[in-house]
Amino acid sequence: MVAADTIPREHHPLTYRAFLAAGAALAVLSAPARAQTATRLPAAAPVSELVKAIDIPYQQFTLKNGLRVIVHTDRKAPIVAVSVWYDVGSKHEPQGKTGFAHLFEHLMFNGSENAPGDFFEPLQQVGATDFNGTTYFDRTNYFETVPTAALDRALFLESDRMGYLTGAITQSVLDEQRGVVQNEKRQGDNQPYGLLRYKATEGLFPASHPYGHTTIGSMADLDAASLADVKEWFRSHYGPNNAVLVLAGDVDLATARVKVEKYFGAIAAGPKSVAPPAPVPSSLPGKASEIMKDRVAATLVMKEWAVPGLNDRDAPALEVAAGVLGGLASSRFDNVLVKGEKLAVQASAEYESFAQVGTFQLIAIVRPGVDAAQVQARMDQLVADFVRNGPSADEVARYVTSTVSSRIGGLEAVGGFGGKAVALAEGALYSDDPGFYKKQLAALAAQTPASVRAAAAKWLTRPAYSLQIVDGQRDAYAESKVPPPAPVKDAPEQPPKGTRGPLPDVGQIGALSFPKVERARLSNGIELVYAQRTAVPITQAVLSFDAGVAADVADKLGTQQLTLAMMDEGTRELNSIQIAEARERLGAAISSGSSADRTTLGLRVPSSNLSAGAALWASIAREPSFAEAELGRVKTQQLTSIAQELTSPNGLARRVLPKLVSPGSPYAKAQGSGDPAAVASLTRADLLAFRQAWLRPDKAKIFVVSDRPLAEVRQVMETRFGDWRADGAAGTKTFPARVTSVSPRIVVIDRPDSPQSLIAGGVQTGLKGTDDLLPLEVGNDALGGSFLGRLNMDLREDKHWSYGVGGNYSRNAFAAPYVISAPVQADQTGPALAALRGDIARYLTSQPMTQAEFERAVNGGTRSLSGEFETSDNVLDAMQSNDLYGRPDDYYATITQKYRALTLPQVTAATKAAIDPSRFVWVVVGEAAKVKPQLDSLGLPVEVMAASAVAGTPPAAPPVAASK
Repeated sequence: MVAADTIPREHHPLTYRAFLAAGAALAVLSAPARAQTATRLPAAAPVSELVKAIDIPYQQFTLKNGLRVIVHTDRKAPIVAVSVWYDVGSKHEPQGKTGFAHLFEHLMFNGSENAPGDFFEPLQQVGATDFNGTTYFDRTNYFETVPTAALDRALFLESDRMGYLTGAITQSVLDEQRGVVQNEKRQGDNQPYGLLRYKATEGLFPASHPYGHTTIGSMADLDAASLADVKEWFRSHYGPNNAVLVLAGDVDLATARVKVEKYFGAIAAGPKSVAPPAPVPSSLPGKASEIMKDRVAATLVMKEWAVPGLNDRDAPALEVAAGVLGGLASSRFDNVLVKGEKLAVQASAEYESFAQVGTFQLIAIVRPGVDAAQVQARMDQLVADFVRNGPSADEVARYVTSTVSSRIGGLEAVGGFGGKAVALAEGALYSDDPGFYKKQLAALAAQTPASVRAAAAKWLTRPAYSLQIVDGQRDAYAESKVPPPAPVKDAPEQPPKGTRGPLPDVGQIGALSFPKVERARLSNGIELVYAQRTAVPITQAVLSFDAGVAADVADKLGTQQLTLAMMDEGTRELNSIQIAEARERLGAAISSGSSADRTTLGLRVPSSNLSAGAALWASIAREPSFAEAELGRVKTQQLTSIAQELTSPNGLARRVLPKLVSPGSPYAKAQGSGDPAAVASLTRADLLAFRQAWLRPDKAKIFVVSDRPLAEVRQVMETRFGDWRADGAAGTKTFPARVTSVSPRIVVIDRPDSPQSLIAGGVQTGLKGTDDLLPLEVGNDALGGSFLGRLNMDLREDKHWSYGVGGNYSRNAFAAPYVISAPVQADQTGPALAALRGDIARYLTSQPMTQAEFERAVNGGTRSLSGEFETSDNVLDAMQSNDLYGRPDDYYATITQKYRALTLPQVTAATKAAIDPSRFVWVVVGEAAKVKPQLDSLGLPVEVMAASAVAGTPPAAPPVAASK
């Protein structure tokens, strides 16, 4: 349940596309600005061939009450995506009622008249996957993917909250969800640059404009929302004639028509939403340039224009323009600002299109030591040059190919946040055409340098809003004020009215059809682990090395990440610009990453380009040059990432907790992007040594999921990797026989100006990832492993102190500690930590898992299998997990029997044996002056450390060479 403007942008590990997401480990392969003769790669398939692969056949009908229904049949798995999109979003909110659309979205999950209680309960019972809801400017949507046999139940639930909701909304429910939403808002505000979204919106649109406020709304308006207000919102916007229902998956038109008429046909039509006038502003509502202070590690420079929305003829040209300027790995911003002139550590451009307007946004993270004004001026020069001369034909083609390729893979799923149901619903709601995605792709493929230049000249010469975010104490802002605590009465569960009959039973759930996993070996001994999936013409491969964070150099933490970041800074024959351009022409994504135990290089490519994509992938893996000329820049990027982590709640907690939970273990090396002093001192020789010891064929396995047969895939891999030989001694990892967490305590990391505190906790369990953890995972479902777990239900739904709480076994090959994460509002930090400790202790003693909780966990775990492994991504992850944990390749094909063999006493005993509630160590990231007094009475030692001390003092920024 999220406001869409709080969802982070998609992040691709090998590019700096989004913000330096503080706290994330950024394993980045980027591109330096130099030229040399390129290796000849096999020719890429034409983009027209890729476009043809994107097809979502559909049929539609409309009920008498106005409900539009779209049906797409996909029989690859016994699941159906149910997606309901309402024509109501934050643009429909009148002044004084901002945040209402999103607040109401939350209320829709708290039960309806004939299905009272939490909406997730009956969904988890049937094994639903990908279930949630989101709100944005133009719409509110609700979605779940369910087993085919549970379709009646899903339709009953969706229709009941569409037609029979108001009787279930009480003042207590409203107060609870108001608190949850306000903590969702605080959680977003609490991040570095967290207030950017407000400034970006207010700087472009007047407050009276429908797009002139963020979806999350203001605290004051949320506080003022009354029960009468929210019920009127429902009556005004939630009629069937204001909605689109998409059913995608194992269903046909005839079946859909009967079921939808049965469950939705009796709901009366309501008022029809009318799109408010929303012209693209021709002038700015206020200042054209502003400076904002925030506790950030690097200055951010932003420039933004108001532009047309997705139905405008200029939309595809603006999308291409953003891609060429700052979206591609070989973008002009990357090549000039980041790699060439080294003015920024990151730069991007994005066109975000809404139904009626759009925004065109440029962002750069300024390199430490560089004047932000210089970066802004250079960005302006690059845009001006683009407006004058436009892109090259090759730039346009590379962007289109990359985008179409990504879209192919994204449409393998039937539902969720993306998938085919989303494509059909968006087209129907925003453009009155479920097949609008085809028109968009055709228009994208038809772009030329002239059309892109014309759109840029038309829109990027209009008034723009500029913002700098610089380091400093945040100015006081109304959103950060915490109102006095107000008692909230528990919302008693209402009995079902029963006017529509009982909740439909679930039929026989179809068995999981997990693909057969086959194994082969290349001539040099590298094992190839393969599964075939034919839903989309895409090949996904992972070159997995037995390394991971545990293999990082103990006194030079960050060596692994810098090695990965340098892998595509050049090979023996290609420089990184050529590498980036080559993969864009192929529509390929080449990524790097690491877990505690493995280091990976991934490939995702249209299967028609498999040979060429594998050639490029292999050259990066086997022939990285670690160009000395690029090392300084890439180190600066990593050092900036480390500095960002030290301003982020999650980044700080992730650095401190592993050392407390796993002292003396190689897993304690999990220190974000590394030790800044060590990273600053790393040399090319250090990287060569790490690669020689760890990224080598005798430590490698190749995992592949493809529509192409094993024989073809094996031949491609043999050609590219079969003659690879190891050189020198291999690295080794040594794990202690037993690891014990430090003595119980609370460590407060002082982070001033924090409207929330992040509570993180952990304890060793004595278990390993290779152990059979299924009984423990079932036991954890009712504690911290699901939305309905007691930790989340207590702090979020009952106390509304948090947006979400979770706990899980952090499963590594040689350890599986139990860890908890709970962001809570700052004034409830102490009570929240006390509540967590109490919930855990009671679960392990006087109030263990109940029979109902056990049955829900087993039902959800078994019935969700077909949804959990719907896509090639899911299968590829499972293959790697099974290999890491020593499980058979058919583990998931046989897991239902394992679930059914479990008993509640067995699960309870395993949980109690694993978790000692008295041994937890806690980390609290927040404003020490406010939260420490709340913690002093909890009976644990409390230590305070400054955020700046978490990773030592970062070294001074290296001098910046003058640009020529």
